[in-house]
Amino acid sequence: MTKTLLALALGALLIPAAALAQDTMKPSPDQTKSGMAKAAHVMGKISDDGKSFVSDKDGKSWTIDNPDAVKGHEGHHVELKAQVDPSSGNVHVMSLKMAKEAGAKSGMDNMKQ
Repeated sequence: MTKTLLALALGALLIPAAALAQDTMKPSPDQTKSGMAKAAHVMGKISDDGKSFVSDKDGKSWTIDNPDAVKGHEGHHVELKAQVDPSSGNVHVMSLKMAKEAGAKSGMDNMKQ
């Protein structure tokens, strides 16, 4: 009888472990919401309507799936931290900052002239 109870207790512990091992719905560590890749830093320009972004690197245009995140930066050159989904051509903006202009001089350089 002791062996039977021990077998039942062991079985009760193994069944939930087997069920967890078969869970394939969890995203892999390098994926986030809706299968998008990890956050990437990309530089480019927000469209005048705030609904798309053109990358400086390759000139590719991306649809911004959360345009409220770029509100007030329409037409600006920015650096985005965004989740990029190449299969759909969408980006999900997590944060942005104004890009530094390559030819801009600092205030100290202007004072020397």
